[in-house]
Amino acid sequence: MMNQSVPTTMKQPPEIELLLRLLDEAYEKKAWHGPNLKSTVRRLDARLAAWRPNPNRHNVAEIVVHAAYWKYSVRRRLRGDSRGSFPLRGSNWFRLPSPLTDETWREYLTLLDAEHRSLRDAVAQFPRDRLRRIPAGSKVPFSTLIYGIAHHDVYHAGQIQILKRLQA
Repeated sequence: MMNQSVPTTMKQPPEIELLLRLLDEAYEKKAWHGPNLKSTVRRLDARLAAWRPNPNRHNVAEIVVHAAYWKYSVRRRLRGDSRGSFPLRGSNWFRLPSPLTDETWREYLTLLDAEHRSLRDAVAQFPRDRLRRIPAGSKVPFSTLIYGIAHHDVYHAGQIQILKRLQA
């Protein structure tokens, strides 16, 4: 899949540049904190992605779809888009098919990547003067939504690392 994102080499306001860097490091670029979200799921197959330590706990596949959904949700708020365009029915935590096939697992990874690219594009195009405004239906400003979704990626990358270690 070709990268359609606005490159960070384009001159951005410093605030936008910093937010893009946070998104990139949390999702796919090298960072001081350790593995990013994309690297934690690299080389996982459907069997490992569907494993759960307890019937009442989430698995890696569910975390991946959850992360994709929240990238979509933040992008939607940044652009003022209406709800209902996420490819899967539901919100937040999704009931996924069982057993999980490798084909479906790859589709979830593609969805996560596509939602990241769309979010990144929305941030790259976001007007700097709106960063401190609070979007309708939110309690926090746009800037907090953006760096918050980067934190969300790092948080779930840590969860996935723990799940992988528990499987071993």
